[in-house]
Amino acid sequence: MKIAVLTSGGDAPGMNAAIRGVVRTALSYGMEAYAVHDGYKGLYEGKIDLMKRNDVGQILNRGGTILGSSRLPEFKQKEVRAKCIENLKALGIDALVTIGGDGTYRGAMDLSAEGMPCIALPGTIDNDIASTEYTIGFFTALETAVDALDKLRDTSFSHKRCTVVEVMGRYCGDLAIYAGIACGAEIVITRDTGFNKEDIFRQVQHAKEIGKRHLVIVVAEHITDVQKLAEEIQANSPYEARASVLGYIQRGGDPCAFDRILASKMGSYAVELIRNGIGGQAIYCKSLEVGHCPINEALGKDNVPSDLYRYLSRLN
Repeated sequence: MKIAVLTSGGDAPGMNAAIRGVVRTALSYGMEAYAVHDGYKGLYEGKIDLMKRNDVGQILNRGGTILGSSRLPEFKQKEVRAKCIENLKALGIDALVTIGGDGTYRGAMDLSAEGMPCIALPGTIDNDIASTEYTIGFFTALETAVDALDKLRDTSFSHKRCTVVEVMGRYCGDLAIYAGIACGAEIVITRDTGFNKEDIFRQVQHAKEIGKRHLVIVVAEHITDVQKLAEEIQANSPYEARASVLGYIQRGGDPCAFDRILASKMGSYAVELIRNGIGGQAIYCKSLEVGHCPINEALGKDNVPSDLYRYLSRLN
């Protein structure tokens, strides 16, 4: 058999470990493994190379993706997908492993329906694939966010400030709530908590009344302009306030041990499914064990708010 692998959408720490897991497992079964460069765009342009064992050496601990990534809006067009499948079949490739977020999943689902069996791996720091408890890259991004928040807290304490910090997550609040709990944030704002300025002003005022020297507010992206929020907090509370946006720094860096292990297991499991003639599936992690479900089922699930929300108010 011949298997190809690609990474698509935003990069995530651990993608290289997943690529390595796919290639090494395929080769162990005597299969051929192919690299698709630059995501679906590269697939359309025919950027496909045969991979050897040494091609994935020394990448287990590297961030980003050695295959490159891109976004291809035209991939929604059936004729574009047909060209992608043609490029794969011209090389005799039997199945494709895709690593990415929900957009990558949709592409894999369409390709599977149109004749190219795909296995989708959840590679995104946002943790917004509802079928899996954890996505590849989430815990590394969390470590990066917590490290930054710890440093900001030092300055916040020194200057008696209220520090408002925006973290990534797209439309999922997991990165915000996990980071908020881990760094002891006084307030966490996500779509699940709701956003009420007057309530925030009251909480900030209460923090001052009970003697808090400073406080940290963690905000998930796409909720509000954190710079304006900091200005309003300063105007409506006794605290000086500052805002910080962590941004793309959360995507980079060497993957943590958990992400390396999770990605390796998922990459290897993807090959096992293909070897058994199974396609059109998404791989998930539940209770630290990997499994699979149809891609359309993975996309059809709603994200369930983390159970950490119920602890937040008690811990602060």
